[in-house]
Amino acid sequence: MERRSAFRPQRVLVVDDTADLRELWKLWLTGWGFAVDEARDGAEAVRKARSCPPDLILMDLAMPVLNGREAMELLASDPVTAQVPVLAMSAQANVLATPEGQRFIPKPAEPEHLLEQIRVTLRGGPSGLERES
Repeated sequence: MERRSAFRPQRVLVVDDTADLRELWKLWLTGWGFAVDEARDGAEAVRKARSCPPDLILMDLAMPVLNGREAMELLASDPVTAQVPVLAMSAQANVLATPEGQRFIPKPAEPEHLLEQIRVTLRGGPSGLERES
């Protein structure tokens, strides 16, 4: 009888309205050993996260239908998803509009910086805005 491994890769929900960026992040994340789900906007992200909560959400802030900030508020207010960490990303320079205490990475992100922030976030590291100098 064959034994199955108890190892379960950590799941990341990648949320961005730009298909090329979702594909790039999926390529990086799967290469780093993560399982990846995708959503095209905040509404789809909330539905997917509620139905099967991921270990981490990588969330673009500027999206149609339901933007990242609105999606994060809905996720934080839902007992099913309230404990799922979210790593916000945006190409917009105005990070002050990011919810207080929310970890943030400016786009475009360097792969090493993204992986470092994912690891810190999954470990429950210090919260707050992460800014590149």
